[in-house]
Amino acid sequence: MTSYTLPQLTRPPAAAPRTVYTVASGDLRWAANVTGWPTQRQLEADLTAAITALGWRVQRGHQVDKAASHGFIDSQRAGIEVFKTIPVDAPLIVVEAVWQYSHHVLAGLRAHRGPILLVANWSGQYPGLVGLLNLAGSLTKAGVRYSALWSADFTDEWAREGLMAWLATGEVVHDQSHVRDLPALPPGPEVELGVALARQLRTERAIIGVFDEGCMGMYNAIIDDELLNPLGIYKERLSQSALVAEMSQVSDEDAQAVRVWLDGAGMTFHTGTDEATELTDAQLLSQFKMYIAALRIADDFGLDAVGIQYQQGLKDTVPASDLAEGLMNNVLRPPVTSRGGTRELYPGAALPHFNEADEGVAVDSLITNRIWTAMGLDPATTLHDIRWGEQYGTDFVWVFEISGSVPAAHNGGYHRSYSVRQPSMYFPLGGGTLSGVSKPGEIVWSRVFIMDGVLHVDLGRGTVVDLPAAETERRLKATTPQWPIMNAVLHGVDRDQLMARHKANHVNVVYAPDAATADRALRVKAALFAELGVKVYLCGKVNL
Repeated sequence: MTSYTLPQLTRPPAAAPRTVYTVASGDLRWAANVTGWPTQRQLEADLTAAITALGWRVQRGHQVDKAASHGFIDSQRAGIEVFKTIPVDAPLIVVEAVWQYSHHVLAGLRAHRGPILLVANWSGQYPGLVGLLNLAGSLTKAGVRYSALWSADFTDEWAREGLMAWLATGEVVHDQSHVRDLPALPPGPEVELGVALARQLRTERAIIGVFDEGCMGMYNAIIDDELLNPLGIYKERLSQSALVAEMSQVSDEDAQAVRVWLDGAGMTFHTGTDEATELTDAQLLSQFKMYIAALRIADDFGLDAVGIQYQQGLKDTVPASDLAEGLMNNVLRPPVTSRGGTRELYPGAALPHFNEADEGVAVDSLITNRIWTAMGLDPATTLHDIRWGEQYGTDFVWVFEISGSVPAAHNGGYHRSYSVRQPSMYFPLGGGTLSGVSKPGEIVWSRVFIMDGVLHVDLGRGTVVDLPAAETERRLKATTPQWPIMNAVLHGVDRDQLMARHKANHVNVVYAPDAATADRALRVKAALFAELGVKVYLCGKVNL
């Protein structure tokens, strides 16, 4: 009889009484982890003090890596190994003061049986709140139960009460009364347009081009074909190496023509000569080649939208993709011709780009583009990170801030836009942004996400406010000053309601010329999504 050596299964230890275990998911980029580690360490100390004061003990689930000079879980493999040592039924807190890659901890959190709490520091210094929202969206998609909490330092009564509730019951319940189901829409021209556009999309179909799906670890940003295809939307899966190869075929003359066009449009480039620390003309030339290459590949495959996940892979190969992304999202942009120069590509139109290849944004941007175009409105749309916010006067004003580019129309034009070097901790080869301060005006905001195995969309209204220059500068310095900023007030949605409800790090925004037009456009959007079978929710004060 043959005898086999059977594997010895790992048995996690039993949970210690009145003990909370913590983990910290981090970036894949060593420089980002090292830079953010002091802030993370302070957050963990603040949280530990608060939990200890409530009569509990905190046990960190993994040691600080002295060789790496940080204490983050920095890969999926590291996360799997860490969770082998954590009791599966213990209370577990994921502590985030920085951007994190959700797949680092997703395997462990899927298998965990104890209560899970996601916490972040209420700070704009690093994207901890962004990381929390991404992980929340990922766990929602995965069907994992969790709670979430945020605080400047966990000394405030609101946060302490939340901790007490979670320790006692395994759950924190937040007010989400601002969310309601879409009611039956009465017949009218906006509903008629939304239904017609939905039926056109489903019948004629659209293609989104995804360069290296999922490489940024955003599990929530991947929409399976089984959910996407019934909408009439299909994926063209592309390799970022093909983008680099296409860039090599773009001539210096064609790339320089983009720079000449932007100079003529009044855009400012803050350049220098040090490749390691400054934005250089060579970096910009590479970015313009990417812009041309992306449009030519999009033309090859007949794409209706495109998404690049630059931050992994391309970051070690070419300068940042952001400038190209911002240009594509604008109707008025440098013309690009086919390889032989015989045709202009996507003339007089924006090619929606979904930053970081977030497919929830892809669906939203594609649909928004078609609605706004059909209504004769400027379809320039973009996503932003929900980065942070503070009270200003009588309003809570959010800092929406994406990592590098917005369409120039959101800033009021190229003459109100500028380009600076991307931060070295995220972008070692540099490259310029397409930055500026978003103009005041009325917006529609939204998010497509997966919950309970089906597609949902949250729709709301907001106003971009014109803060004093000194206040905007303070907010930029409190976050990432190189990046474009939008100072937004959401209608009928307060700080904690948005944080409790939002199932992603990203929010889509698009302008309308006035409040009445924004309301009409939102009605079209609601009707379109409903006709496609997406579950539609209205958030806050929405005038249907």
